[in-house]
Amino acid sequence: MFNEKLVSERLNLRDFDDVQEAFLARAWTDGLPIIPPTEMKVREMIAGAGGAASEVIGIIPPRWAEATLENIAVMAGCLPAHMPVLVTAIAAACDPAFGLYSVQATTHPCGVLVIVTGPLTEALGMNGGYGAFGPGNRANATIGRALRLVLINVGGALPGQGDQATQGSPCKFTYCIAENEAATPWEPLRIALGFRREDSTVTVFSGEAPHNVNDHVCSSGENILLTVADTMATIGHNNSGAIGAGDVLVVLGPEHSRHIADDGISRRDVQEFLFRHARNTVGKIRHKAMWNMNAWPDWIDTDDDDAEVPIVEKPEDITILVAGGAGKHSCFIPTFGISRSITRRIDPV
Repeated sequence: MFNEKLVSERLNLRDFDDVQEAFLARAWTDGLPIIPPTEMKVREMIAGAGGAASEVIGIIPPRWAEATLENIAVMAGCLPAHMPVLVTAIAAACDPAFGLYSVQATTHPCGVLVIVTGPLTEALGMNGGYGAFGPGNRANATIGRALRLVLINVGGALPGQGDQATQGSPCKFTYCIAENEAATPWEPLRIALGFRREDSTVTVFSGEAPHNVNDHVCSSGENILLTVADTMATIGHNNSGAIGAGDVLVVLGPEHSRHIADDGISRRDVQEFLFRHARNTVGKIRHKAMWNMNAWPDWIDTDDDDAEVPIVEKPEDITILVAGGAGKHSCFIPTFGISRSITRRIDPV
């Protein structure tokens, strides 16, 4: 990673083991074995980004250190071709609206979820199908892990130090997926967000681990969405009281999304339906969880126990993505609650 961490090009097995132990002892890794950052590998990764070694991609809190092309990728196992995605994800996470300092330092178990859409996902062989959130895909795993190593190694988010997460989360190892565009019954996510079909984009969310939505019974789009809304309305996640400050993500499995679309329900209809139904009453959440943690919209009467409280301020704050393989599962991903997702176009090298 950093200049002082470069190691010899010639590594035998004993040297490799020594490098692992040295990096672990200095808290330069996530606990898993790393790819030693040799000078040749560093040069290859910089070339993959198409910039200068000293180019600053962002300032990473809580250490507020510079993430440069030289120090962001090698140890995770990324390929040079992955660098444009990683660079774009880092830049997006450093957008002030994302609130990376709070995301890094909070006691909340959120990670930085990277969602990639567009032609580049196919070129890189990224997984948006079966097991998209799980193991088995090099690009997904190493891009997400590289971002996490930047947050740890550059930003100083070490458990119990810069990172105060009470229990942590497996999504803090790696958290990166692709959109399943082939199975999306609506326009791709990037087009819904105002980008062109030929673009590839990265979206970052301050996401918790996915909350599964299991519905093998409902066959109508509306009933499936009611099940999703019930999952979203659980009390205890940050969005259940931090109204108006953040957004959330719903990842529909292809079967669920097809049932919904076949009933003539558009992506915008899904957002509006979930906004209307993913609610709790003031009385139910009073003195619980994230009660009134932020200034709620004026139209919520906090003195009326029967008043309904949505989990976001407006329908557009519910992002709809299609990912996964066959099977009647979807998922809901709450966020840190006071963080906004950021989408950036991936510039070609």
